[in-house]
Amino acid sequence: MARGTLKTGWSAALAAGLALAAPAASAQVLGEDAAACTSGQGPAILATVTGLKDRQGTLKLELYPPNEKDFLAGDDDLARQGKFFRRITVAPPASGDAAICIRVPRPGRYALFLGHDRDGKRKFNFWSDGAGFPGNHRIGRARPKLEYALIDVGAGVTRTVIRAQYLRGLGGFGFMR
Repeated sequence: MARGTLKTGWSAALAAGLALAAPAASAQVLGEDAAACTSGQGPAILATVTGLKDRQGTLKLELYPPNEKDFLAGDDDLARQGKFFRRITVAPPASGDAAICIRVPRPGRYALFLGHDRDGKRKFNFWSDGAGFPGNHRIGRARPKLEYALIDVGAGVTRTVIRAQYLRGLGGFGFMR
């Protein structure tokens, strides 16, 4: 193999890897916190959501304290206790991946949840809605583990890819093919 070909192969592999880690340059950053990500002024998380089953309903990105007790707790309960919680709700884009930005109060560790509310009832419907986490572990039938949702956020914009999962028969939640 010629030396130039090998270099080109490595360059192509690097470019492909970077494309997987970030939304396409033409993808519009969604959500009320979009300016935090587009300006690079974090701290914020830019989540690229892949594998959407369809374009129904809404997508919600929720940020929780990084502990088992608070993970997936009700936002009213967290507010009463003076704990941090943030939710960004957006319509899915007409096509392609969704790029959603969510601000965080300061650099550190958080738990991040993606919900695809397909029926529009604003409450998780096990039978129709989708879910996902930065760890992209298969959820299965049990309550998602905190470790799947943990993300370390720096001072700038932290990028992550979340692959949506939906109920797939008796085996529980899994990725769409």
